[in-house]
Amino acid sequence: MKFKTLFKTVLITFLAVTVFSCSDDDDTTFPSTSTTIADFVAENADYSSLLAALQKAELVETLSGNGPFTVFAPNNAAFDEFLTANGLTLETATKDQLTPILLNHVLNVKVTSGEIETGYVTNVADFSSYISKSGSEVKVNNQATVTTADVDRSNGVIHAVDKVISIPKMIDFVAIDPNLSSLATVATDNSATVISALSDEASSLTLLAPNNAAFTALGDVSGLSSTQLEQILLNHAISGKLQSTDLSTGYGNTLATYGTTDKNLSIYINTDGGVEFNGISTVTTANIVTSNGVIHIVDAVITLPTVVTFATADANFSTLVAALTTLTPSTEFDAILNTALGTSPAPFTVFAPNNDAFAAITVPTDENDVAAILNHHVVAGSNVTSDMLASTPMAMTLNGTITLTAMPPTVKGATNMDPSNIVAADVQASNGVIHVIDQVLLPVM
Repeated sequence: MKFKTLFKTVLITFLAVTVFSCSDDDDTTFPSTSTTIADFVAENADYSSLLAALQKAELVETLSGNGPFTVFAPNNAAFDEFLTANGLTLETATKDQLTPILLNHVLNVKVTSGEIETGYVTNVADFSSYISKSGSEVKVNNQATVTTADVDRSNGVIHAVDKVISIPKMIDFVAIDPNLSSLATVATDNSATVISALSDEASSLTLLAPNNAAFTALGDVSGLSSTQLEQILLNHAISGKLQSTDLSTGYGNTLATYGTTDKNLSIYINTDGGVEFNGISTVTTANIVTSNGVIHIVDAVITLPTVVTFATADANFSTLVAALTTLTPSTEFDAILNTALGTSPAPFTVFAPNNDAFAAITVPTDENDVAAILNHHVVAGSNVTSDMLASTPMAMTLNGTITLTAMPPTVKGATNMDPSNIVAADVQASNGVIHVIDQVLLPVM
């Protein structure tokens, strides 16, 4: 027993001395007990530039958090190339400059290479990233290629990449998304203005981007001039960065213009059950966010609207549309009001009664009477916008004279007792303008 006790004492003493000696050895490196993404970057010399940038942007703690994250990590060569190209160094780059760039490499979800699918994702910088996968090759924004995938960590996964992923602009996604190649071709071939707008960092736009199938359905456009095609493209751009949650049912304006004026064309947005524009084009992929705008991919080209386009798109005109079609089959109102600008009798000023206005009267059953009433709402050969009302006290319609006032904006039919309020003005089409009114205008019968 004494021998065993002595042996235990010697052994414990030996271990204690050994542990003490090892802990006192400054040259000994112990493996880290932490396994986060931030630890990986800190422990790998090939990511020292990335580490320095994360430290300057005060993001090390973020990538040490619970996550889960997916990080596309550029190595030193990639980061140094980026800094040089932008005239920066790790010493001169500011936190404000580095933060969005670094977060542009981070997803707030763990995605292994086997789970990656081609498409758009939103990164932690609140920009979109287009990730494409072909076989085993994975690219981000067609700029950075994954060189080493699936470095698994406790709070996510790292994919090493060979380039820094720059903050995207609208032109980048139009250029790299194969589903937008037709849009890219039409814009490049016909409109330096559109290309400049998509490229300009100062732009703040919403782009409704027709996919390739939309251009195929549009058909042959070879007969259209570059000016006409440019206007069609501009009809897909709205001022301001509008995500889907910013849109509501009603009218907005595009960058397309009426004739040779600077009056922007209107666009009717319907958010009942999705997002639809002018009754013909629906959003299929929403909220592709870039530094200079937001892209919504749509399934149809939004051609330049006529006054008929808005009448049929806006449900508030359903009674008017029925009167123009079902109740007056002998009059080709649709063909007349679709007449292009430059061809008589266009342009048109249409005072369009909403459904409530029709509900307030007894609509005649005789087709000729209905046609007479409808013609009393249409001024041919003139695009009378609200700023012209004061100088246009009287206007000749297709059936008699109406009276206009500017303050407040009203219109009075030949036999109406009271004027009708213009409740929505200047719905600008390519061949005329619509003013929404709350009473039906009554002519001399």
